[in-house]
Amino acid sequence: MTRFLNRTLMFAALLSSFAIPRSASAQDYFSGHFSQQSGEAVYKNICQGCHMPNAVGATGAGSYPRLASNPNLAEPSYPVFMVMNGRQAMPSFGGDLDDVQIANVVNYVRTHFGNHYKDAVTASFVASARPAKMAKPAGKVTEHK
Repeated sequence: MTRFLNRTLMFAALLSSFAIPRSASAQDYFSGHFSQQSGEAVYKNICQGCHMPNAVGATGAGSYPRLASNPNLAEPSYPVFMVMNGRQAMPSFGGDLDDVQIANVVNYVRTHFGNHYKDAVTASFVASARPAKMAKPAGKVTEHK
């Protein structure tokens, strides 16, 4: 019985090492919807894992572009398209983030990390860019500045 108990405890410890961070709930990960509302929270919980906390990007197992001081962000439709649809190694978040969340994270990236693009993206702009066949995630969030 002791051997079984030891294995059980070791298995439980192993599983706990894969626990989801406190900043995002298990429901967020498994429902396909993220509850974070502010652009900063969305960035920290979704984007910074690849683009890094300071948005300088990374190379290694993959190549993740720099968002810091990035002239490609000058035209707001580009980052909206990328977040919504993804491309190459960038996954699509259009089914996981609603229009407000996409607008918030795009605005956050475009006004932080050495980017100074002041023309804010609105949720209605994101909605107009969303393909008709792309379902919006369930849930309601509010726009944050």
